Amino acid sequence: MRHLLSTRDLLRDDAIGLLDIAEDMSEVQNREVKKLPTLRGKTVVNLFFEDSTRTRTSFEVAAKRLSADVINFSAKGSSVSKGESLKDTAQTLAAMGADGVVIRHSASGAPQVLAQSGWIDAGVVNAGDGTHEHPTQALLDAFTMRRRIHGDAARGRDLDGVSVMIVGDVLHSRVARSNLWLLETLGAHVTFVAPATLVPVGASTWPADIRYDLDAALAEVQPDVMMMLRIQQERMNAAFFPTTREYSRQWGLDDERLLALRPDSIVMHPGPMNRGLEISSRAADSAQSTVIEQVANGVSIRMAVLYSLLSGDREARS
Repeated sequence: MRHLLSTRDLLRDDAIGLLDIAEDMSEVQNREVKKLPTLRGKTVVNLFFEDSTRTRTSFEVAAKRLSADVINFSAKGSSVSKGESLKDTAQTLAAMGADGVVIRHSASGAPQVLAQSGWIDAGVVNAGDGTHEHPTQALLDAFTMRRRIHGDAARGRDLDGVSVMIVGDVLHSRVARSNLWLLETLGAHVTFVAPATLVPVGASTWPADIRYDLDAALAEVQPDVMMMLRIQQERMNAAFFPTTREYSRQWGLDDERLLALRPDSIVMHPGPMNRGLEISSRAADSAQSTVIEQVANGVSIRMAVLYSLLSGDREARS
């Protein structure tokens, strides 16, 4: 694997291979010494044009546990804020000898431009681009689902037949898109539930059911996995629903809806959570919730991705 830009590009065997490598990396994290020498001498640059403490820290921990050198490059306070282009920034990183670049950008497609431009000879990982994709989040979500559903027999397994309901701000969610493509590849069935104003144009062509009434959808589908999406108010320049109270009443996972789920259903959230808006505190902290597991599993998945991209020689990858 040369780059990880989208889950849409992942074949089933490649996706399962990454999940299985993450199983190995998870075992490393249970050791007293949590480091591997695999990427010693490699340099990983976290190139974040958008704020994201959780994702950036997760990638930093993952790279350091593989013994890579890490450079955290924030757009704020850098030459980027003074007008430097992505090309100039990439050429600066190339001069530093970057082997891998983890990029988050507000513009959809920026990681693809960086990977395909020839400006830099490095593996590129998409850590979220606009409203396009966030592939490592989808991988860690699938990893978490697989572990909860298959337990100790998870290795080598897909998610065939698993019913996943994704609820909320689909319009602005790169997590929803990446999860859709990966879950389809792994054999799961996806249902989106959202206000009509938060369903993207063209979603009817996606391999998912689109629903607007959460209570009716829950009664009919009874999902194995309930994934709540954060309301991304920072990306909204218009009123997509009347009030936050109305949104919570119609599409939030409150205590009553939590009790309506099957006892073995999984509750997920990519974080950060708006407690009391898209998810109640009881649901977020329940035994069915995987929110804390998702954070821990994010390190294992990102170790697996960096290992897959960078463990070979750069010349060989080229």
